Amino acid sequence: MDEFELIRRYFLRQTKSPVVATGIGDDGAVLRPQANKELVSVIDTMVAGVHFPKSMDASDIGYRVVVVNLSDIAAMGATPRWMTLALTLPEAQADWLERFADGLHEAAGEWGVQLVGGDTTRGDQLVVSVQMTGDVDPGNAIHRSGARAGDVIWVTGTLGDAAAGLRQMSGKSQDAFLVSRFARPTARVDVGMALAGVANAAIDISDGLVADLGKLLEASGVGAEIDIDNLPLSDSLLEAEDREHALRFAMGGGDDYELCFTMPAGQEPPELTCAMTPIGRITDGTDLACRDQGIVVPFDDSGYRHFQ
Repeated sequence: MDEFELIRRYFLRQTKSPVVATGIGDDGAVLRPQANKELVSVIDTMVAGVHFPKSMDASDIGYRVVVVNLSDIAAMGATPRWMTLALTLPEAQADWLERFADGLHEAAGEWGVQLVGGDTTRGDQLVVSVQMTGDVDPGNAIHRSGARAGDVIWVTGTLGDAAAGLRQMSGKSQDAFLVSRFARPTARVDVGMALAGVANAAIDISDGLVADLGKLLEASGVGAEIDIDNLPLSDSLLEAEDREHALRFAMGGGDDYELCFTMPAGQEPPELTCAMTPIGRITDGTDLACRDQGIVVPFDDSGYRHFQ
């Protein structure tokens, strides 16, 4: 099975779409962006043994690599439209490829995203890259740089689950919910689209709450205070860890792919099925203060960084 047969067998799915004139099978995709829309383009690369365990199920890898891109699209307030895939494989195993493709298309299908092209190569280790494009009304994209002093800081869902789940994946005792939060995170696309033109700033939580909020604060030129007591923690996390470790996972663990966003005080986010919790406020200055029961406590966690 060469690369062309691999693509035809596992990734070519003939789905008609008004935004795709030519998809997989040519030198490039021909796309029809909607009139009067701005395009948002994101890309994420996942390396086996770095971003996920090498033993992780292929369908979960395929699902996860789509969701991490959907999360970036959501953080910008955009609607996802299409994606391309670059896949480097040590060897082409039919069973692995079938499960990977199923997971990839499952996640994409949840938001009507079409795979329109890409590339496959042989390499020493598994590397998966997805590039995704979405669109948003002009001027409505949410940026990291829009936070203002007095804004309330909100987060979606619960925090720390994925980091705890990842640690459990290498152990004997596993909580199904925590593991699934790492293997198959939830893309908050509906929240992002509802916040477009409403939220002042947003970022998705991939490297940890403190690290990613810090990026938002730096881009906006502001500071913040967060109340640790208000961080939303799942019952599964609290059952698996004591409070100190649960909070450390929530603040610095990463891989949750929840959204962190700011809105003016007194303004509530749109009502959706996803829980949204206020955890602090934007302040003048540039410092991030973490308060535990009203007392400022030190927390030094810059999150995951490559090349450190």
